[in-house]
Amino acid sequence: MNWDRIEGNWKQLTGKAKEQWGKLTDDDIDVIAGKRDQLAGKIQERYGVAKDEADKQITKWENAADDSWLKAHPHRD
Repeated sequence: MNWDRIEGNWKQLTGKAKEQWGKLTDDDIDVIAGKRDQLAGKIQERYGVAKDEADKQITKWENAADDSWLKAHPHRD
């Protein structure tokens, strides 16, 4: 899935992001708002990794993303 689709469907994908990066808080997820650079920054901050490592993790996650991730999931608001 390309990043434009991820960004456009961010609310549906936040659960998958939190599964991948469990140290991200709800506030982090809100701040990221689907922006790749914001996600990289938060991964760096929470996990103490370099930018290139954060980018590698995001690329791997992005490549794994598929339409099954967009199926309706119950929201816990």
